[in-house]
Amino acid sequence: MAFPLLGDTVVVLGLAIVVLFACHRLRVPSIVGFLVTGVVVGPHGLSLVRGAEDVRELAEVGVVFLLFTIGMEFPLDSLWRNRLTVLLGGAIQILGTLGVGALLAWRLGWPANQAIFAGMLLSLSSTAVVLKLLQQRGEMEAADGRVTVGVLILQDLAIVPMIMLTPLLAGVATGSGQSPGWWLAKAVGVVVLVLAGARWAVPGALHMVTRTRDRELFLLAVVALGVGVAWLTAAAGLSLALGAFLAGLMIGQSVYSHQALGSTLPLRDVFMSFFFVSVGMLLDVRQAAAEPLTTLGLVAVVLLLKTLIATGGGVAAGLPLATALAVGLSLCQIGEFSFILSEVGVEHGLLPGAEHQRFLAVSVLSMALTPLLVAGRHRIADRLGRFRAPTWLRDGWLRTESQAPERRPADHLLIIGLGFTGQTVARASAAAGIPYHVIELNASTVRAERARGHPISYGDAAQEAVLLEAGAERARVVVIALPDPTTVRRICAVVRRVNPSARVIARTRFISEVGALHALGADGVVADEHEAAMEVLSGALLSYLSDMEAPEGAKWTRRSAEAAWTTRAAMSSRLVRAGSELLDLNLELRALRVCPDSEAAGASLRDLSLPERVAVTAFAVWRGPDVIAELDGETRLQPDDVVVAAGAPDRLDATEALLGGSGCG
Repeated sequence: MAFPLLGDTVVVLGLAIVVLFACHRLRVPSIVGFLVTGVVVGPHGLSLVRGAEDVRELAEVGVVFLLFTIGMEFPLDSLWRNRLTVLLGGAIQILGTLGVGALLAWRLGWPANQAIFAGMLLSLSSTAVVLKLLQQRGEMEAADGRVTVGVLILQDLAIVPMIMLTPLLAGVATGSGQSPGWWLAKAVGVVVLVLAGARWAVPGALHMVTRTRDRELFLLAVVALGVGVAWLTAAAGLSLALGAFLAGLMIGQSVYSHQALGSTLPLRDVFMSFFFVSVGMLLDVRQAAAEPLTTLGLVAVVLLLKTLIATGGGVAAGLPLATALAVGLSLCQIGEFSFILSEVGVEHGLLPGAEHQRFLAVSVLSMALTPLLVAGRHRIADRLGRFRAPTWLRDGWLRTESQAPERRPADHLLIIGLGFTGQTVARASAAAGIPYHVIELNASTVRAERARGHPISYGDAAQEAVLLEAGAERARVVVIALPDPTTVRRICAVVRRVNPSARVIARTRFISEVGALHALGADGVVADEHEAAMEVLSGALLSYLSDMEAPEGAKWTRRSAEAAWTTRAAMSSRLVRAGSELLDLNLELRALRVCPDSEAAGASLRDLSLPERVAVTAFAVWRGPDVIAELDGETRLQPDDVVVAAGAPDRLDATEALLGGSGCG
């Protein structure tokens, strides 16, 4: 009985591998590849899949896992921190698109309930495609990237009430003909029951499972919870998607959410591939090709309409025009949750067959164009931003509202970004009496810091007007303390154009970004990757030294190692260089004490000629609590000094004899 499904699965996965490989080469999102696979294998293509209903059942499982993981990842705290921009801008985007879309559909002759449903389909964007593109481009923490992610999360949450409202639009609650009021009461009861379970039952149950330290048991428990709650909500007349999302929320609020998410992501990705393939199987390419102008015209209208509404939402939330436009271009496609919603609508008669085909064609094409729009959104936004516009529109009303009446700063330290790095620099500057000013894009942070009297302004520092308002052209030093490499590059170029004489210090994550930032005008570049490597290696080597045997026991050596930690800035570069040689040449690192009666006591390193005599290299000397990290030929050893040396094991033995280590009492 299972062999037909197995054969269809092999066909789908085999063709998907080929198509996804081509998509990877062409830098097209994998979701588009799955849709193309569905078109090819489906009944409107080559009809390679016979059990289409079986594939659709696998797709249902994919939907359950998608909403299950969305619930686990749902960042309530992050949403609250950016509540003004995300909630206001996102609400305007969702409700505005829904309203305008419904109005257009109604004007075209659709019944009111179908028109509202069409607006709901239009209001959702592709979380999967956009997030993947932002991750690949390293722009999740960009000014517009953070807002885009927040709005996408809000849309993911909006799909739940939309699915719940779809039967009501069709005039039914469940298949049994229950009244809308009873259906809504039952939905509220299920939600309350699930939230109560999240508060009291789930944490205790998962704690009992994790105490066994059995990964298979933990995975089974998590999957059973997600699928079980989804099944219960479906049995109560609600949707599988709602139950899966609520189950994800239950686990997401526990301390086990990250482990649960990591365990279920592979299952989600596999089953979601079948979901997108099943959507592609529904698309009739011949019908779309029969009316190409209509299809392309609808795609253009959708992209333009959604861009304008999302941009308006961003402006209303206080974003600068260029940033809001970049957000709008990122959100202008129709997303995968619209596919889920469309299936519910077809089931309840809200989306006729011909219109469903047009919807699928427009959705697939809009998603296929998304990589181009996301890649070019900043260039498009910057060009359009050159046109004259009122200050409140160009710079954002939040920044205009937060402008300080006092004169702009001069000869100051300009800090861009108030994350951990920016806060550290700001606190140190305040303590040292150095005048500084901060530019930050989080409106809540700006208001809170201004209430405390701190010099801070709101805005996207990649815009010249924002930098000029903060006195960038008169700043002595500019610190770019943002994690996103693309944004850092853009800001660095604008800062250098505004102030050619300022010292620009930029933070980046990867060593590979250092050269590009120097080319853009950064005087100093601090790479997280490099600094982490320095600290890890120096810490490891110092810890290794602290455990070495010394004539007076480990306590003396450990105390010296702790002293070395206080001067690790001087030690780090030499330790890292020496550590690299140790790893490459299979050498050892050893701490050797200078005995009072040895020939080394009182002798200079030039006199001892350690490299020539015993083929070892000394690169640091511990003298009591002090560390001498910079050695030269004139450095003289004193009794009880500890020489840190690197070399082959037998050569270090010879050096120990030379220093008289074996005879120290």
